[in-house]
Amino acid sequence: MGPIFHRAIVAAAAALALSAAQAHAELVNAKNPATIKAILESQGWPATLVTKDGDDPYIESNRNGLKFLVLFMNCEDNRNCKTLQYYMGFSDAKDVSLDRLNQWNRTKRFARAYRDDEGDPVLEMDVDVDFAGIPRENLGETLNTWSSLMDSFREYVFEK
Repeated sequence: MGPIFHRAIVAAAAALALSAAQAHAELVNAKNPATIKAILESQGWPATLVTKDGDDPYIESNRNGLKFLVLFMNCEDNRNCKTLQYYMGFSDAKDVSLDRLNQWNRTKRFARAYRDDEGDPVLEMDVDVDFAGIPRENLGETLNTWSSLMDSFREYVFEK
């Protein structure tokens, strides 16, 4: 094996490694709601993209019977959004005290709980995907975190 052949092999291996790393580190942001919808579906969750004139887009989804929304936020003219918010609530648990929701907020990370305008306990989690975005795998991990928090919040809200 001559030096030219050896250099060609090293160069090809480096190009292959670089191309694999670039493909693996696909960045996603909130500018294309269809991409976020596809990521939800890749988790095995149904996803319906809702767009209405004059409103920011959102996605309706559910996991194990827990309905939630993915809200596109910090948008310019209802497009080119910069952040996401995962949101869920329970209209059948209005008796959860504010002290209990405050206890949740003191002991949990990543998502906050409060009562909405109708008195329903809700859970929200913000995800900043501004600028170039974040790696697709990281966004998938935020959904895993959200999934765990949804389960915990349901147990917490309905615990007797």
